[in-house]
Amino acid sequence: MSVFRPWRCVRSVDLIPVEALVRTGVRCLLIDRDNTCVPRDATEAPPEIAAWLDRVRAAGIATCVVSNNFHSKDVERSARELGCEVVHHAMKPVPFAVWFAMRKYGVSAAQTVLVGDQRFTDVIAGNLARVRTILVDPQSEKDLWYTIIFRKVERRVFGERDHDMRI
Repeated sequence: MSVFRPWRCVRSVDLIPVEALVRTGVRCLLIDRDNTCVPRDATEAPPEIAAWLDRVRAAGIATCVVSNNFHSKDVERSARELGCEVVHHAMKPVPFAVWFAMRKYGVSAAQTVLVGDQRFTDVIAGNLARVRTILVDPQSEKDLWYTIIFRKVERRVFGERDHDMRI
């Protein structure tokens, strides 16, 4: 499997079927913050994302925000509002933060899934850590200058995302 290839692609976090996560043995959901949970041009997550995370936890799955964002107070506030633990300064695509979160929850790679909006950070980090990865569309057109470049390269190299709801 290519380090760039996600396990699944879904348009939005809240469209990931919670029952499918449970059925496939997921016990820990790691989720990116910027443009995955919280749109880049907003300060809080949309209500449908918060509600989805509530359903995930109600199904017995631990949740943790794993973010590269260096504004740790913003990341911590968002995680608290979403009812999640947090690992900030994650330095994805290196997998250290993913491994740290798995150890924190006492779960294996087979029991973990990482959800994010970027191949060059989230998908690579998850794949290097051997966890399943779900790539979602970014929630906002607004991005950091270097993320815009990465997204252009991603589209050129990989084409448009093929959304696959089957889990």
